[in-house]
Amino acid sequence: MSITQNLTQLKASLKKEVTLVAVSKTKPIADLQEAYNAGQRVFGENKIQEMTTKWEALPKDIEWHMIGHVQRNKVKYMASYVSLIHGVDSLKLLKEIDKQAKKHQRRINCLMQIHIAEEETKFGLDASELINLVQTDEFKELDHIQVVGVMGMATFTKDDSQIRKEFKALKSIFDSLQKLLPQVTFISMGMSGDYKIAIEEGSNMVRIGSSIFGSRNY
Repeated sequence: MSITQNLTQLKASLKKEVTLVAVSKTKPIADLQEAYNAGQRVFGENKIQEMTTKWEALPKDIEWHMIGHVQRNKVKYMASYVSLIHGVDSLKLLKEIDKQAKKHQRRINCLMQIHIAEEETKFGLDASELINLVQTDEFKELDHIQVVGVMGMATFTKDDSQIRKEFKALKSIFDSLQKLLPQVTFISMGMSGDYKIAIEEGSNMVRIGSSIFGSRNY
C-alpha cells in the first residue's frame, strides 16, 4: 500500500485522543511530503541534522519531534523550531535545552525518558530519579522548558505479557508525575510492533514508522 493508504488505515484504527508521530528518520523528503499531503502534521526524527534539513525543506506548520537520544552540544541546532523533545534523561540536558530555548525566546516542551525495559541498552531515568529531579530547586528555576509528559520503550521481545507489564509501569510513573506537575498530559509509548498494547495501557502518543513508510534502510 502507499504511504497515504497506510496513514488513512492507521488513523482510522486510533482513538481520537492518541497523537500519531510519524517516524520519518532516514526517509526522503518526498515521502514526508506525501504523508503531509495526506494530512499528517507530526513527524519524529532521531538525528538533529537530518531533522533540520527536513524542517528547512518542508511546510512550516509541521510539528517536529526529536525522538532519539539527544547530545547536549547539538540542542542549539533545533532550539528555534523543535516542538517536542522525547528523550530527556537528565537535569544537565534540561538545563541545556532551557539555555538554548531562552536564546530564541521560546519554551520547549519535553518528555522525560523512563527506563522500563530489561535491556540495558535503553536510556532513561527510573521512577525515584524522576520524582527527585522534578522536586529540586534547579529544576524549578528552568523557565524555558516545560515537562509535559513521559516516554519509554519496552523490551524488544515477542512476549506480549512482558511488554504489557512494562507499559503498565510507565503509566504508573506518569500518574505519579502528574500529581507533582499538573501540566503533564502526554505518555509516549508504543511503536509499530506494540502500539496497540501501549494504547490499551494508557498511551496517548505513539511513534510509528515502518507501518507508514515501509521498512527502513539503516
